[in-house]
Amino acid sequence: MRDAVIVGAVRTPVGRRNGGLSGVHPADLAAEALAALVTRAGLDPALVDDVIMGCVSQVGEQSWNIARNAVLAAGWPEHVPGTSIDRQCGSSQQALHFAAATVISGQADVIVAAGVEGMSRVPMGSSVSQGVGAPYGEKVRVRYADVEGVAVDQPIPFNQGVGAEMLAARWGLDRTTLDTFALESHARAAAAADRGDFDAEIVPVAGVKADEGIRRDSTVEKLAGLKTPFKADGVISAGNASQISDGAAALLVTTSEKAAELGLTPWARVHTAVVVGSDPVVMLDGPIPATRKLLARAGLTIGDIGAYEVNEAFAPVPLGWLKETGADPARMNPNGGAIALGHPLGASGARLTTTLLHHMRANGIRYGLQTMCEGGGMANATIFENLGPA
Repeated sequence: MRDAVIVGAVRTPVGRRNGGLSGVHPADLAAEALAALVTRAGLDPALVDDVIMGCVSQVGEQSWNIARNAVLAAGWPEHVPGTSIDRQCGSSQQALHFAAATVISGQADVIVAAGVEGMSRVPMGSSVSQGVGAPYGEKVRVRYADVEGVAVDQPIPFNQGVGAEMLAARWGLDRTTLDTFALESHARAAAAADRGDFDAEIVPVAGVKADEGIRRDSTVEKLAGLKTPFKADGVISAGNASQISDGAAALLVTTSEKAAELGLTPWARVHTAVVVGSDPVVMLDGPIPATRKLLARAGLTIGDIGAYEVNEAFAPVPLGWLKETGADPARMNPNGGAIALGHPLGASGARLTTTLLHHMRANGIRYGLQTMCEGGGMANATIFENLGPA
């Protein structure tokens, strides 16, 4: 039976908004990840059957199928195709799911699952159409017209920040708890960077060699002074939410049989993959049912998992996930998360996988789990099985 294995994983540094990567066209940024991926794996890019690339704001410089443009920018043969997909924040995690399914089904042998987002150049929300009803239409607005937290008179009636406030209230998470978690994310990321844990996964771009969002000098007192834009007396601020960022990441997916034929060393198997829908108003609690579905399908328990990457869109997301799953906090986002490292929307799924796989290989962890909330109320979740040491 065919399987899906990952034989390489790289990412660019994650750049701060208007930082060191802001001068790089998103297609060129993605091309850097693609080129580094095949170079490090020792694979002729002519053997790639397809590139599936996540990107959320597919407008402007990220329009006209950025996956195809990135393939051409990387200098790969013209016969290598590419397609761009949008499952909001989970776009490149979904790209990996599609890549795995494609090679398992026998439709292809070698797929690149990737993601990119240049949020400095293509701001979040750029692709949202304007006008009454857009982009949801009248039927969605009528369905949720009487639901608290829905602004039916706005182009986007659902708001992730409002949803984060709802999650914080649901689990009784106060401002100090959220800000303390944010500081821990920065501390873990700083420690990982200082140890050199990210070095093997990062390809330098435009002179940027390291993630730009890590803050080493923040305090709870500093974070407490930030505004709460989603609720006057709220708890969600820029300090305990993910950073607006630029970045790209890429994963090389094939089968065990094809890897052996090509002389490639499998890093990990895509053990189990699921996606779920959740309440679009709260929007951010999907990782909880996704994790339950994933573990049930895999025949594993949360205790079997040695490391988890739960995307830190807002601090209540991973904290609520911990409360509901009973997972070990020490195993979650061990090298920091999006609060410290940033969240380049379409790239984040592949970035999390890249970081998780390098961590698993370096520490001899058999199973790793990744999940993330997504706009519109969805969540992807994936279990990886380590196939050998680094």
